[in-house]
Amino acid sequence: MLKFLLSLLLLGIVVNAEDKVEIHASSIDTKDNIVRAYDGINVIYKDYYLTADSATYNRATGELELFGNVHATKGTVYKILGNRATLNISKKEKSFHPFFMLERESQVWISADKGSGKEDDLDIISGVISGCDPNDPLWKMEFSLSEYNTDTKWLNLYNARIYIYDIPVFYTPYFGRSLSKERETGLLTPNLGLSNNEGFYYQQPIYIAPQNWWDLEFKPQIRTSRGSGLYSTIRFVDSEISKGEIAFGYFKEKDDFFKEQNLANDVHYGFNIKYENSDFLNQLFDNDFKGQSELFIDIKNMNDVDYINLSNNDSTQSATATQLLSRGNLFYNTDNHYIGAYFKYYKDLTIETNEDTLQILPTLHYHRYIETLLDNHLLYDIDIQANNIKRDINIDAIQTDLNIPLSLQTELFDEYLNLSYTSYLYAQYSNFSGSEKIYSGEYDNGLFARQYNTFELSSNLIKSYDEFSHSVGFGARYTLAGLEMTDGYYDYNKEFCSNTANKDNPRCDFYNITDVDEALQLDFTQYLFDLNGKEVIYHKLAQVIANKNSNFGELENELDYKVTSHINFYNNMFYNYEENGFSKILHRLSYKDSSFNIALSHLFKDTFLEEKDTVLPRSSYMTSSASYTYDSHYSYKVKMNYDLETSLKKSAEIGFLYKKRCWDFGLRYIENNRPVLTKNNISSSVYDRYIYFTIVFKPFMSGKDTDIDLELPNILKGT
Repeated sequence: MLKFLLSLLLLGIVVNAEDKVEIHASSIDTKDNIVRAYDGINVIYKDYYLTADSATYNRATGELELFGNVHATKGTVYKILGNRATLNISKKEKSFHPFFMLERESQVWISADKGSGKEDDLDIISGVISGCDPNDPLWKMEFSLSEYNTDTKWLNLYNARIYIYDIPVFYTPYFGRSLSKERETGLLTPNLGLSNNEGFYYQQPIYIAPQNWWDLEFKPQIRTSRGSGLYSTIRFVDSEISKGEIAFGYFKEKDDFFKEQNLANDVHYGFNIKYENSDFLNQLFDNDFKGQSELFIDIKNMNDVDYINLSNNDSTQSATATQLLSRGNLFYNTDNHYIGAYFKYYKDLTIETNEDTLQILPTLHYHRYIETLLDNHLLYDIDIQANNIKRDINIDAIQTDLNIPLSLQTELFDEYLNLSYTSYLYAQYSNFSGSEKIYSGEYDNGLFARQYNTFELSSNLIKSYDEFSHSVGFGARYTLAGLEMTDGYYDYNKEFCSNTANKDNPRCDFYNITDVDEALQLDFTQYLFDLNGKEVIYHKLAQVIANKNSNFGELENELDYKVTSHINFYNNMFYNYEENGFSKILHRLSYKDSSFNIALSHLFKDTFLEEKDTVLPRSSYMTSSASYTYDSHYSYKVKMNYDLETSLKKSAEIGFLYKKRCWDFGLRYIENNRPVLTKNNISSSVYDRYIYFTIVFKPFMSGKDTDIDLELPNILKGT
């Protein structure tokens, strides 16, 4: 009777004050220090939960043995299975024969002859690991020895062989990887390639994450026929409202490749610094300003465009340009006032020196938002900008602009007609300085002031129908010149700099005054909305009629038509009456649904100028792309960009991607025309043709390699 009662009760076995094993079983018997349990064994030890067909426990040695269909789960993260398991409670050791473990978060499993360990460390002998279906894995890695830490989830494999089905494809004496999705220091997925000109390409990213608020990535690369280099990126989060990154790189060309390609530089280097803070004033002064303040910095420099081209092996993923802009912006904004400062620094990579390039360091900006008087009939705002225009040589200037528009507005005929009159007050003052000799009058400090007027009339009508709503808007705006005053620099250079033939003369670098276009502008707009309020059609017509000789400006016609929920058509055209032709035509047609995404566009521009050197008066450019998702596994895409005017293919791509839960395989053929800088600072281009293979063994080659997020450490939170 006592044995029957014990078989129904929980048996608690206390080894010491800290270690306690609880065994649930349908049948239990004891003899001396040996406890045997049968039928439906459930064992709870710390955060382990184990089940088996039978078990024995030795009170003297503290050893627990489980037999038959052993399942061991720690928390909710992973599962270990085997036919026999041994747990030594006193020595905190465990072993499984054979061994099977499933890490639930990453869905990686390991099957081996034996697994044993102490506390959080596991040693696994002669096994297989994969992220695929265990019954028929598409890929797997066989190893002779593995080490796994259940706390850090770091996995080491020794003497590893990678198989696709049963075909061996790669061997490595060591492979290390974290099964956690948390940031870990280690090697990221390498990039490999082969080129006729550059030889074999290999880039091995090295990721260093010592703390959760900053990380560092090194990307050393070698191109066997071209050279080698190193690109690096440091990223950090220094507060809850700020973050930044510093990227830099260096590449050294081989002498043979440098001479053969006639390159401008045998080394390519550069850097890029980014930083942003969404509330820098309160953080800087430890105050509680009610307005919004932001700081943004983007500083970049490089010696030529190949610094960008060589940053990765896919030139279509790099936006190359011969003009660089470094900038810094900061502002403070309230409901009534805006104060900002902007820094801009330009660099042209196609010239030897930028000492004559105008830089704006800085622009100081103040804006007073619209104020209303006389029951909202009188409106005004104030805008002031001071530009410190500098360069390394010649003349510098501080130009200050003042804009004050004063508007009177009213509605007539029960708000069917809106009338407004605006008087614009504008002034610019220039204060010159510099090392170059200033000739009398050419760079005298000067003032330009102007007052001009606009009269506006507009109306907007809306009518609802059974299946749609229609909105129509009409507008007329007439601009009339008023008073004008010039002094100093503006008076001396007015006639000279107003002549377009002198626009490149240094005297006119600071002359940015244009005449007021006295003209009448007519606008017509209409919208069509469906019953859900979604826009179906947007249409605009705009025409400018100049006051002088009643000349017609260009006629603009813009149409955005959502033909169906999947098809969209956009058109924008400008017609020039004097040239009897179109100066710009843009067409774009797209189709998108759950499977297809197709886009086709064409841009045509005509300057109506004569062809000069290599500058063409017209441009005609076509872009096209199409992608098709057959199902959750197969997807295809094709792209082509073509210059119709020069009959030059700019880029082309065709490829497919096959995706499964445990692996991806893709193939792409790409053609790309990328810019390079040759000797004598001449911009040229190279037409690349290459094939990309994509093989991703999940989760080892996906996840955190491409999506790494930094988190502010607790010690910095709230500071």
